[in-house]
Amino acid sequence: MISRSSENATDRRRFLQSAGALGLGVVGANALGSGAARAEPDEVTETLAEADGPSDGAVLNFALNLEYLEAEFYSYAVHGHGLADGLTTGTGRRGGVVGGKKVPFKTSRIRQYATEIAADELAHVRFLRGALGSAAVSRPAINIRESFTWAARAAKLIGPHDVFDPYANENNFLLAAFLFEDVGVTAYKGAAPLITNKTYLEAAAGILSAEAYHAATIRSSLFEKDLAPQVVKLSAARNMLDGYGDEDQGIVRDRNANINPTDKNGINFSRSYDRVLNIVYLNPNKTTKGGFYPAGVNGDLNTSS
Repeated sequence: MISRSSENATDRRRFLQSAGALGLGVVGANALGSGAARAEPDEVTETLAEADGPSDGAVLNFALNLEYLEAEFYSYAVHGHGLADGLTTGTGRRGGVVGGKKVPFKTSRIRQYATEIAADELAHVRFLRGALGSAAVSRPAINIRESFTWAARAAKLIGPHDVFDPYANENNFLLAAFLFEDVGVTAYKGAAPLITNKTYLEAAAGILSAEAYHAATIRSSLFEKDLAPQVVKLSAARNMLDGYGDEDQGIVRDRNANINPTDKNGINFSRSYDRVLNIVYLNPNKTTKGGFYPAGVNGDLNTSS
């Protein structure tokens, strides 16, 4: 089942077409329903093409790209080094990491938060790589040095010629973590409807809840440090990058804490994978690379909207 889910849409169409040629077309017909069963061969192929979305493997590999970024960011912040080489191999072009160093934490609880989150992100990388097996993508090239400066300049958090070092102090670290964590939550929520394997879906839901805990921890820490004015600038920059209205929210709303950014029904919003890429590529236009991923992400889902 894992191997089947790791194949792409073209592989599945080829399998069903081959089954039909061998007299096993009932398999595809039953899967498509009675309407498709009565259709002519060309119509069946067209229906399959329309119904096919990204495979479970493609969705999980997209998530793995994001987890590589988060795991590297937190690992450097807490331990002063990145992932072990054995956790970065796979399909696609393997890249290195630019930037990263240990944060001189002054507050014990924030150091402990960062340490726990780093361990969770490492576990996410291991889990996804294990679930995907030989289909897992390698770690793409990652920039966690200049990319934060570009993001901070775009948000007008700093001047056009200033540099933002996410590892310089714990305040910068929290602001940089905020840039990631909310995106991770919306990305997993947006991916959930695309996953067909219930085992994978349950696992993705578990990772989503972990990322939500992380995001709430970071948002609460920023609120306690009165960093709402800086946060709202980063939130506005994400809204600008993904190009979809004003869904993103800061940590203060109507002069009150806004730790959980929900709508009137208490529900968090979703981002499609291409909108997520607009943010991590730091580009509101359609592209295949940039920002935190200078050579793009690995896998089928690699183009922003």
